[in-house]
Amino acid sequence: MRNRERGWLLLLVLAGCLGLAQARPDCSRPLSLALHDHGLLYSAETGEGIDKDIADELARRSGCRFHVSLLPRARIWQLIESGALDFSLSGISNAEREKFAAFAWYFSNKYYLLLRRDAQVARLEDFERNPRLKLGVIRSFRYSASANRLVDVVDARQGLTLSSGLTPLFKALQANQIQAMIVEPFDYPTLESERLRELSQIIEFGDPPVPHGLIMSRASLSEAEQGRWRTLVDEMRRDGTVLRIFEKYFKPELARAMVQF
Repeated sequence: MRNRERGWLLLLVLAGCLGLAQARPDCSRPLSLALHDHGLLYSAETGEGIDKDIADELARRSGCRFHVSLLPRARIWQLIESGALDFSLSGISNAEREKFAAFAWYFSNKYYLLLRRDAQVARLEDFERNPRLKLGVIRSFRYSASANRLVDVVDARQGLTLSSGLTPLFKALQANQIQAMIVEPFDYPTLESERLRELSQIIEFGDPPVPHGLIMSRASLSEAEQGRWRTLVDEMRRDGTVLRIFEKYFKPELARAMVQF
């Protein structure tokens, strides 16, 4: 090979290496990331879950040091907006959140209404119109379009019960303090309990799956940095890492449906 050709080849290699280096996130400071206690996404009791595995993989690939905390979802959104928190996980977007948060999608899922059988409700409209029926939701949570509509209608008639997490809502449902709550696949282990199966039924909202992803604070991370983290998440999807993580918690067919969208 001629010296000139060797020189061009060396330049190409160096340019590629530089491009890879520029694509990696900035790890010059510790980064903050908050998890929230929510079924298979993360369990404070076991210290395990999908979002914990995703966070560990992001730290490993980026080489960045994360300060990881456990916070209520409502507090997470407040800190993301102010820039006091860099990241969280499994977030969904809406017009208001887009003003202060950016996202890197890694799965999607549907929402369902978990309803007491003795509420005698056959359709969502029946629940909306009955002023005696209470709906339990996690504070600051939003869902799919039809689920959000139900929440807003019931809230307008003052039938909403707010909670900081799932466990109090499941207890309230069993005690008949609420007659329904909104659930998703991460809640399956609790839904499979014998007592809950006996007293409840599931109604589908019929909405398409909603994308969930890494939440990034626009106040603390530049657009360039957001792009680098998005690239990292996309790589994890392409090489099958996200699928393997989901397969630890779900049957293969459900895992694939959630991450291949």
